[in-house]
Amino acid sequence: MAYRKPLKLICGFAGGSAALVLAAAAADSRGYFGERRTEAGGRWSRLSALQAAQPAWTSTSITPAPTGHAWDVNWDKREPSTLSNGKKKESATEDPSSEQDNGKPKATRNILLIRHSQYNLSGSSDKERVLTPLGREQAELTGHRLSALGLKYDVLIHSSMARATETAHIISKHLPGVELLSCDLLREGAPIEPVPPVTHWKPDAVQYHEDGARIEAAFRRYIHRADPKQKEDSYEIIVCHANVIRYFVCRALQFPPEGWLRMGLNNGSITWLTIRPSGRVALRTLGDAGFMPPDKLTRT
Repeated sequence: MAYRKPLKLICGFAGGSAALVLAAAAADSRGYFGERRTEAGGRWSRLSALQAAQPAWTSTSITPAPTGHAWDVNWDKREPSTLSNGKKKESATEDPSSEQDNGKPKATRNILLIRHSQYNLSGSSDKERVLTPLGREQAELTGHRLSALGLKYDVLIHSSMARATETAHIISKHLPGVELLSCDLLREGAPIEPVPPVTHWKPDAVQYHEDGARIEAAFRRYIHRADPKQKEDSYEIIVCHANVIRYFVCRALQFPPEGWLRMGLNNGSITWLTIRPSGRVALRTLGDAGFMPPDKLTRT
């Protein structure tokens, strides 16, 4: 085959796609896409080259239209501008702006949600659903990871269910001095009927009604912006369950809560929510388990 000089392609931002189409056609006519074939084959080759050079989007589809509701700045009912303590000013000369500033949160809350480790699925009661040997290894790895982050943790709260309690106690060995608390509100349950529905798991309406109210109460207790009296950023650990964590994430980000079952979480994984003084919420990690070896990963 005779030597052919390389074809130079220069595509600017404005006319790049048009230039690329012309260059592709020229390249095909000179045989850069292979030896010339029949006339029909040549037309097919040129058509393929032109299609490959065309962008997959158009100018009308660059920016998708926004959907859903606008961000609710008072989602936790703690927006300072909406709060009124009903107290009368002690002096007519009191600066109202100073009073308002004193009522504004100044600290950021970091909430690390930990899913319990692998547990005995064959247990007939909660007391029998304790961690497996692998589950205890996972809890050790999670505790080591939390310690390695070097954060000043304020509290470690856990669900009162056996698998979460055992996970929390193992983790706490890696975090000496951090207060350990138990909470019934964080127990596993059915927060809200998922959309789309699934066939392998169908709680009845009563369970959704009871569990949903309890898990929502847990969300309101633990997921909110800092109190104005809090001066420093805080780091709080909550060891609980996959359904609870996924529901919390949807609610905190103001996503449709019925979408909670579209996410999956590994055992012992870390989900990190950050709540700014303004009430803005960010999801720093979702189900992070990258600190575990692949053979230690489970999702039971």
